[in-house]
Amino acid sequence: MHTDTERCVRAVQSKDARFDGWFYTAVLTTGIYCRPSCPAVPPKPRHMVFHPSAAACQQAGFRACKRCRPDASPGSPEWNVRADLVARAMRLIADGVVDREGVTGLAARLGYSTRQIERQLLAELGAGPLALARAQRARTARLLVETTGLPMADVAFAAGFSSVRAFNDTVREVFALSPSELRTRAPKHAAGGAPGVIALRLPFRAPLHPDNLFGHLAATAVPGVEEWREGSYRRTLRLPYSQGIVALSPRPDHIACRLALSDHRDLTVAISRCRRLLDLDADPVAVDERLRADPALAPLVDKAPGRRVPRTADEAEFAVRAVLGQQVSTAAARTHAARLVMAHGTPVDDPEGGLTHLFPAPEELAALDPDTLAMPRTRRTTLTTLVRRLADGDLRLGADSDWPKTRAALLALPGFGPWTADVIAMRALGDPDAFLPTDLGVRRAARALGLPSTPAALTTRAAAWRPWRAYAVQYLWATDSHPINVLPT
Repeated sequence: MHTDTERCVRAVQSKDARFDGWFYTAVLTTGIYCRPSCPAVPPKPRHMVFHPSAAACQQAGFRACKRCRPDASPGSPEWNVRADLVARAMRLIADGVVDREGVTGLAARLGYSTRQIERQLLAELGAGPLALARAQRARTARLLVETTGLPMADVAFAAGFSSVRAFNDTVREVFALSPSELRTRAPKHAAGGAPGVIALRLPFRAPLHPDNLFGHLAATAVPGVEEWREGSYRRTLRLPYSQGIVALSPRPDHIACRLALSDHRDLTVAISRCRRLLDLDADPVAVDERLRADPALAPLVDKAPGRRVPRTADEAEFAVRAVLGQQVSTAAARTHAARLVMAHGTPVDDPEGGLTHLFPAPEELAALDPDTLAMPRTRRTTLTTLVRRLADGDLRLGADSDWPKTRAALLALPGFGPWTADVIAMRALGDPDAFLPTDLGVRRAARALGLPSTPAALTTRAAAWRPWRAYAVQYLWATDSHPINVLPT
C-alpha cells in the first residue's frame, strides 16, 4: 500500500487507525516516522514519504515518534493472509528465528537461499531479515525497559542483542533516547505488579468481539494447561529457551497481557504467539465488508462485528487435540487431553495455582503405549502416527508452513479427513480461508439461515466469502447456544 501515495496521504490526514501497521509515514522535515493515526498535526504531503515497515524507516535514518510510538502498532494483516515466501519469512522473524538461528537458519526453514530471501524482503519491505529482526529487538528492548525493573545489561541480552553497546546504540538511534531516559519517561502504571511478571497491552484493529474468541478458548481449555480465572484466559507456554505462563484479558481498546517467563529472551516469541492465538493482527473491516455482502450473513456481522478466529499458541499441540476431538463431545476431548497431560506433560510452577503442566511435546508422546488410550483402535493409530511424524520432523506445523502442502500432508495420514485437516489449517496454521463444510454446527447454522446445507453446495455458495471463509465459520458457529460462543463470567 505504501506505493499509493494519494491513499496514504488521505489515511494520514484522517488519522485512520485502521491503517496502522499497513505502512509508516516518514517526515522529511523532522526525521521521524509515525503510524498513520499519529495525533500530531499531519505534515504537508510534500514532506511525507511512506515505507512498508518500521525497519525500512530506520534504515532510511528516521527515528520513532515519541507520541504515537509506531513500534507498538498492530502488525500488518498481510502476513496472516498470505502463504508466500515473504509472509512465511515475516511470521518466522516474528517468532524470533533470525535471533536464534540467523539468516541461514531462516533460509533453511523456508527452503530458499539467503540471497533469494533477502532480495524478496528488500523488494517488498524495504529491509532485509537482519534489519527486520533488529527493529523487533528494539521493540522488545523498549518493552523490557518500560515494564520491568531488570538491569539494562539483562534487558540487552533478553531482547536478543549480542552486546550492551549494540543495545545502547540501537535504542538511541531508533527512539532518540537512551535506555535510562526511556525508563524515566515510562508511564507509572507500566511498571510494577507481581515480581517477575511483565504486564503489557496488546493492540488490535477495532472492532474486536471477544465472546467467541475467549469463549472458545475457555470452553475447550485442557485442565492443568489452560484455565479461565477472574476474567482472564491463562495458559502455559512452551518457548524456545524455557517456559512461561500468560494471562490474557479482553479490554475495550486492547488485550491486557501478563507474562511470567522463566527466561526473558522468550519475550518476543511469547508476544508473537499470544497475538497469533487471539488473531490480533486481523483486519476486521476488510473481513466484515466481504461477509456483509452476502444477505444471509449480513445480520450476523451487523450484530457482532469483529469476530476473530481463535487460534493456538502451539501448532503441534492443537493437531493432537484435533485428533482427540474427532467424533466426540467437547467435554470428552478435554478429558482425553487432560489424561495425556497428566501422564506425559512437563510440570510447571504456577504461583497463582491452577496450571500444572505444559502440554506434552510430540517427542514426549512418540513412545506412548497405544493400549493406554481410551479410544477406538483406529483413532489410536491416527494419534500415534501423527505424533511420530511430528517427532521425526517428517511433518512440520508452524509459522513457516505452506498451507496447501501441509493440508495435503495431513490428509495423507491415516484417519485424517477433510474436517480434521481443515480445522488444523484454520486454527493452527492460521489459514484465513480454511472452511469446514462438513462440520455439524456449520451445516446446522447454514440450514437455519436458508443457505445450502450439503457440503458440496455450501462450498459453492461460500466461494463468495473468500478469502475469509474461516471468519464466516465463526459467524455461523455463533448462531448456536454452545458455550464456545459465550464469554465466561
